[in-house]
Amino acid sequence: MMDVIFARALHVLAVVIWIGGVSMATTAMLPAVRRGLLGSDRLKAFQAIERRFVWQARTAIVVVGLTGIYMTERLDLWDRFLSAHFWWMHAMAGVWLLFTFVLFVAEPFILHRRFNTWARTQPERAFAWLQRAHWVLLTLGVVTILGAVAGSQGWSLF
Repeated sequence: MMDVIFARALHVLAVVIWIGGVSMATTAMLPAVRRGLLGSDRLKAFQAIERRFVWQARTAIVVVGLTGIYMTERLDLWDRFLSAHFWWMHAMAGVWLLFTFVLFVAEPFILHRRFNTWARTQPERAFAWLQRAHWVLLTLGVVTILGAVAGSQGWSLF
């Protein structure tokens, strides 16, 4: 069982790095960028920070996915996905899939180019939208974390 303990520790560490980064971006970095506190070129300030964190987030997402699948397989927890009682398992997988799509597909292939153009032409609207999107993602992440911790300890909505 040492392998499961190690996988769970890596899983939690990666979630802390990933969702902690989303929290920092949502509550500290984006408000500062929107107000111009990091320089008048908001897009340049945003990109300087985002460029440094995106690979940390992507790495954390991969670790979360691999350790989550490993623990589910090793502990034979697949049947939990058949029960609403374990809604938090569905939430973890769903949030992971959403962020994986955003970080590996949407952001590099769709959002990056479109957001840059939008931020140059309508910076107020672009950064307001970006911050709202981050609030939605952060809320989903926090609810999932709370549900997963409580649910793994026996608490249930049902």
